[in-house]
Amino acid sequence: MATVKSGELFSRRRFLRWAAATTSIGLQSTRLQAAEMSAPNILFILADDLGYADLSCYGRRDYRTPVLDRLAGQGVMLTQGYANSAVCSATRVALITGRYQYRLRVGLEEPIAGSTAGFGLPPGLSTLPSLLRARGYRTALVGKWHIGTPPEHGPLESGYDSFFGIAAGGADYFTHRAADRDRPDQPGLYEGDGPVTRDGYLTDLFADRAVREIRDAAADLRPFFVSLHFNAPHWPWEGPDDGAAAATTGDLQDFDGGSLATYAAMVRAMDAGIGRVLAELDRLGLAENTIVVFTSDNGGERFSDNWPFTGGKTELLEGGIRVPLIVRWPAAISAGRRSDQVTISMDFLPTLLAAAGAAPDPRIPSDGENLLPVLAGRAPPYQRTLYWRFKNADQAAVRDGDWKYLKLGGHEYLFDLAADPRERADLKNQQTATFERLRQNFTAWNATMLPYPADSFSGSLTGRLADHY
Repeated sequence: MATVKSGELFSRRRFLRWAAATTSIGLQSTRLQAAEMSAPNILFILADDLGYADLSCYGRRDYRTPVLDRLAGQGVMLTQGYANSAVCSATRVALITGRYQYRLRVGLEEPIAGSTAGFGLPPGLSTLPSLLRARGYRTALVGKWHIGTPPEHGPLESGYDSFFGIAAGGADYFTHRAADRDRPDQPGLYEGDGPVTRDGYLTDLFADRAVREIRDAAADLRPFFVSLHFNAPHWPWEGPDDGAAAATTGDLQDFDGGSLATYAAMVRAMDAGIGRVLAELDRLGLAENTIVVFTSDNGGERFSDNWPFTGGKTELLEGGIRVPLIVRWPAAISAGRRSDQVTISMDFLPTLLAAAGAAPDPRIPSDGENLLPVLAGRAPPYQRTLYWRFKNADQAAVRDGDWKYLKLGGHEYLFDLAADPRERADLKNQQTATFERLRQNFTAWNATMLPYPADSFSGSLTGRLADHY
């Protein structure tokens, strides 16, 4: 047996410690590169009108969301995630195209209502699902669409191989009738381009169909992109045990109904449904290399908790556009992380395409940014400049670093969001140079977007809720 001198042993130990440290530093980069090469599956879960603090991991106090809490602990939980709009249709246009929604006529509807039902996403446009499909992915939308009516403007015309869900802004959870009062003949539930009838609570139907889509994709031996777009917890206020009451619901916007208990039941049902979908990933051995994203299309409404922010749906205050955001990808993202990286809905197109080894269509470059290096811990968070506008109340907003310019109802403000997330201390008279710079930046950016037509719809809760008098 060869003799090892003490000095040689020390050197070897030092080398091994150095090698271990070097391996640890480069591990995330290596894991990310390996995962990117093996075409990760993608499960994109979108809630509807979920407030920033409506998950217990984000601060909800009167109920628990154990599945999503666990998901947050298994990936990265972002504290500065934004929706592209304060209403659903506009955000969904930005999400699927990776661009500011104001570049498309359909994106100027806030949201698409019965009176504007002729508008839709232009068929054949390059979208996140169409670009992933060109990469070999099997694509499916389960749940809410709301950026056009099938067949002319349905999901199958925009890159999805299959569609099971609703096309309108909302639907009764039990009868599935559409919520567009101006079009009572519109089908509630679709399979592909045609109406179908199913029995069951919509949240459960959507979760169960997502399980089936994942199972079928696994059998097909293809990577999948499943968009699971719940209509929960959007009105009407109906929990899974409220089937009898649903038969008497008149106006689906339900201004005379609902309660905190009903809202809690709706969110818990969605949490449980997500649990069934994630369990299927585990059962099939797909969880390790599946990217799971959970977020909301805009801020919360009547029974939501948007703390610590003010405002809500239809407003460019933080409560209307700041949303929960969780990303899990065990193959490339370390568990148990929190990030203050500023993100927005349109970032998901370049980010998820990068994970799949693809890129945006060069003919229509994305306004979003690839945040994969930050999510994977390979790069530190960095500052962003983002823009919003909303036709109702002549709203405008700019997020530049920690500064926020806001125009709302004829008044202009400047807030330091790091010190004042509730947007209470107006600093425009103290920081005049910053205020003028952001105001001018908005004017320059806005000139590059489509103007609002006189007949475009823009929603508001003013006059319907006591705190929106």
